Amino acid sequence: MKLAVVGVTGLVGGVMMKVLKERNFKIDEFIPVASARSVGKIIPFNGREYSVVSMANAVEMAPDIAIFSAGGSTSLEWAPKFAAKGTVVIDNSSAWRMDPAKILCVPEINAKDLTSDNKIIANPNCSTIQMVAALAPLHKAFGIERLVISTYQSFTGTGVKAVNQYQNEKSGEDFNAETAAYNHPIFENCIPHCDVFLDNGYTKEEMKLVHETRKILNDDSIKITATAVRVPVDGGHSESVNVEFKNHFTLNEVINLLDNTDGIIVQNNINQNEYPMPLFAKNRDEIFVGRIRRDESTENGLNLWIVSDNLRKGAATNAVQIAEYLVENTLVS
Repeated sequence: MKLAVVGVTGLVGGVMMKVLKERNFKIDEFIPVASARSVGKIIPFNGREYSVVSMANAVEMAPDIAIFSAGGSTSLEWAPKFAAKGTVVIDNSSAWRMDPAKILCVPEINAKDLTSDNKIIANPNCSTIQMVAALAPLHKAFGIERLVISTYQSFTGTGVKAVNQYQNEKSGEDFNAETAAYNHPIFENCIPHCDVFLDNGYTKEEMKLVHETRKILNDDSIKITATAVRVPVDGGHSESVNVEFKNHFTLNEVINLLDNTDGIIVQNNINQNEYPMPLFAKNRDEIFVGRIRRDESTENGLNLWIVSDNLRKGAATNAVQIAEYLVENTLVS
């Protein structure tokens, strides 16, 4: 097994290496890949040191799997070149997510749709992954009519630049627009602006939740609206999700379904002040669901609070789980 991590020097790339090690993913040859300015940099992994190679060199090395976390433009340029060599690319950017020929994969939901012909597999947006993992069993049971989503997203989702901005502001430095990841301070602030604004007044992040959810759940009829907010949290993304179902449900049915869904942990004991929080989701692979209650303003309405570490299940872990599925089902050599 020859495995490449593309974007290995980035925030998610580092977490990918950590997850690969933790999950004992069998690698015979590890290939760390990054941009030209990082070529030659020494990367420690699994007790050894490796020298970062260029994209062109990595393509010629023909890895069995290449996990990408290097941005959309990089993926659009290089993923097809890897695929042409027979490499299976698992891409963490938005580049291929809405391509009708590419599977947008959350393994617990639709890994069964993967075949050996899938050479570029899209990893969904971090906010989408944690939400659809919780919603998929409920949609199957009750049919989702409409979703109203509000996200509270960690600055870590923006990358190293945002982490540096937060840390600098926390240490007392004034906001510096020239070096900042955001248009405004993030420390002790909430910014209702994730990604760029589109012509409809929504951000790309908000519309990702709309389009990706429909694609993964294979249902374009679901009505979805979203507001995405960046918050000064290091640990994970939180989501308030209001669901309107087509069919009647009971809270016990909902809780039992979630309790029996792989990767979901229900934390819903309000008498003990037990509910999901990003502080305690950090460095965990599970998705935590709580504050489960009826929306009393509508007949078949439900409210959920969903929390997960955006760098792990929201990115690195989901990608590694896809790789594991490929290997276990002999979809790669």
